[in-house]
Order: sequence, then C-alpha cells, then structure tokens
Amino acid sequence: MKPTSFDIFQPTPEKPTALLILDDNTILQGQGFGAEAIRVGEVCFNTSMTGYQEIITDLSYAGQIITFTFPHIGNTGTNSIDMESASPAALGVVLSHLPTPASNYRADAPLDQWLKSLNIPGIAGIDTRSLTHRIRDKGAPKGVLAVNYNGEFDIPALLAMPQNWHGLAGMELAGQVTSDDTHDWTIASWNKENDSYRKINSDGLHIVSYDYGCKLNILRCLGDVAGKVTVVPADTDADTVMALRPDGVFLSNGPGDPAETARYASTHIRRIADSGIPVFGICIGHQLIAEAFGAKTFKMERGHRGANHPVKELATGMIEITSQNHGFAVDPDSLPDDLDITHISLFDQSVEGLKHRSLPVFCVQYHPEASPGPHDAHHLFKRFAQLISKAQADRSHHAKA
Repeated sequence: MKPTSFDIFQPTPEKPTALLILDDNTILQGQGFGAEAIRVGEVCFNTSMTGYQEIITDLSYAGQIITFTFPHIGNTGTNSIDMESASPAALGVVLSHLPTPASNYRADAPLDQWLKSLNIPGIAGIDTRSLTHRIRDKGAPKGVLAVNYNGEFDIPALLAMPQNWHGLAGMELAGQVTSDDTHDWTIASWNKENDSYRKINSDGLHIVSYDYGCKLNILRCLGDVAGKVTVVPADTDADTVMALRPDGVFLSNGPGDPAETARYASTHIRRIADSGIPVFGICIGHQLIAEAFGAKTFKMERGHRGANHPVKELATGMIEITSQNHGFAVDPDSLPDDLDITHISLFDQSVEGLKHRSLPVFCVQYHPEASPGPHDAHHLFKRFAQLISKAQADRSHHAKA
C-alpha cells in the first residue's frame, strides 16, 4: 500500500523531526519534542482541555500514544506535585501546537524538558482534528511515533512496526505497572490554605487498595475517608489481604485487557467479596468485579477518554459529567443475575456502573477522583465509607442477635 500523508495544521521544518505512522500506512510529519525515541502502540485521543500532566502520568495509558484534541493544551508547564504516577507508562504525545512558555508559579520545567526526563517522545504540528475523526470513524489504530532531531528515518522499517505489533487486546499490563511491595499510603487531598497535601487522619477505617496501576489521586481520595490505606500489588492473594483485617477493599484503575488480568485476579476478588468485606472498584477494577462474577469484557473501537463524559445514574436519573479513560468495557448481555447496572454512558449507552444485589460490592467505569476533570462523582468515596460503616453495623447486629 502506498503511504499517504495528512495535511498538517501548522508549518513543519523543511526536514521533519518527527513522524507518526498509522497501521494503514498513513504518514503524519511534524516537529519533534521530548525524547528522541521510537514507540509503537495504540493511538488514542483525549478531549480534556486541561490537565495534560495528570493525563500523561496516568498508568492506564500504558501501551498508548495520546492525541490531545484541544489545539492549545496549556502553558502551565510541569511540576513534581501534579503527578499521577512516579514512572509514567504512556508511550508518546501528539499535539496540534507546542505549548507556549510555561507561565505558572508552580512550574518546575517546560513540557519538552519534562518529557525528555521521562524518555517520552512527542510530535507537534499535526492536524489533530483529522486524526481524531479517523479514530472516531475507523477505531483506534496501531501506530509508531518516531522522533529524530536530525530528521533521519528508516521509513520502510517504521511502516512495518504497527503491522507487527499485536495490539492491546490480550495484553496483561497491570502486572507490569503495579507496586513492587505492600506499603502504607499516608497522604490525603490538597489543602489550599497550606498549599500542600493533607496527612491521613490515623483514626478511622482501614482500606486495602489493590494496585493495578492506581492513580495517586485515587489514593488521596481514599485517604480523605479512611484512617489507614494499605496498597498491595496486583497479584496479592485473598488470604494475604484478609490477614490485613481491612474494613474495605478497593480495586484501582489500570491498563491492559481486563480479561487477562482477571486470569489471576478474579478468584481473589470473588473470595474477598463473598466474605462480606465491602468492595469498590474503578475503571479496570470495575471490569474485574464484572469478570469475577462471571461477566465478560470487550475491546472498544475507540474508547472513552476525556473530562466531559455524561453518565446517568439509573436509580435517580441524576446526570454527572465525568472524567474517563478506558478502552475496554463490560458486556451488558453477559451480566449474571446478581449484578445490576447502576450507571450508563449517555454517549453510547455502555455500562458505567454496577452493584451486587446482596453483597456490599459496587463499581464504576469512570473516574470520580478526576485529576484532571470535574468532581461531580467525588461523593462515591464517601459512599464507599458509608457502605463500610453499614456493613460493620450489620455484622454487629447479627453478632448480638
């Protein structure tokens, strides 16, 4: 197939220093920034207008090259505070325009320098509207992003890379980005008065969080409602978790195919849930709860990624604008009788929330912790704490009966 080329949105150097090549042999030429590197992955798009640092450091983007649809992603620079992981797993960044110089009192480094430090390449000067239309109409393509500041590229070799990459379906990535060991998390949400993060109040609930690629702001939100948060690696068995005597167990977000992660996670999730310990899941945690109770998940054509996704709670009719980042979803036709759909997407009617009919278990596909995005669904962390308190009261009542 003869390579084709998109028109680009802003002038590129006479000799392009970056290429984005899709699996249909489309070649997009642009200006390189960030690390000089070659990365192969799935090309997706995110519609958020702000929060590029939080998006890039979200571990759920492992295996993906992120296209930012908004023409100007901001001039906030980067800092050590707005990180959602210590070691980002996103493969690359695609922009229409490079950011203007950082203009924010919190900025430590410009985007270009920061990406270099993380070994993440970027390309600018791309017609991101055309690229987004292509993803919307044909699905998320495989692609290769190459940055070379001398403008030297082996085009035949690069064209072959997306063809030879297996894709995200069937990839188990949570185990690659999870914590190395069990540890306590001690930080709660941001304190505007002190311009720093709060410390967790040591009095209160003990929540154990499975780390499948957990965003740090999720742990901070758990810290707002708990007295102790313990983080465990993705493959931790149920006996080890229950030996920690948690009041509740949280299942985090994370990357990859949930059906693959479920191969080792489902049995432990089901044992914990069947024991009566309250369980709350977000993103892949939501999908793993579905898998643990016998439902199936599937790869979406283009996924949901952005901070403007409307979700409807079926019981109340309430609409929340949510932050989302997922490329897999729960198959509603596969749900067992003991799982009820609680929320749906108003974009495509896909499953956005589930709850168990008799066990204290619930989950959502979207991100109530935001970071970036709206805080409409932040109340779900309090709902989790209330569910734990109710379960404790019920156990106390039964013990006295």
